[in-house]
Amino acid sequence: MSQTITNQKQKNLSCHRLPLAVYREVAAHLRQVEGVSTQLLPQKAKDFDYLQSQVGGLSVSYPDQLEIETQVNSILTYYENKYGKWETIDDDAL
Repeated sequence: MSQTITNQKQKNLSCHRLPLAVYREVAAHLRQVEGVSTQLLPQKAKDFDYLQSQVGGLSVSYPDQLEIETQVNSILTYYENKYGKWETIDDDAL
């Protein structure tokens, strides 16, 4: 039995003021796509702000395959249209 090894893509995203529950919903929705894994990123803000999310962002890893990337982007676009623009988090900020 041979397995095909594919490269992984990763996105680190943040949506300003997105509640923790919605981040969890997005992560669960993305994990329904085969090969996709997600991780909630910790909040890095130094000062507490009630209007700021309790989560620093979402890390999404998935195989470098067009079909999977299309599904991931479709899910992210759905939530973006509902809650606001996703912003890319630089690796240096993690």
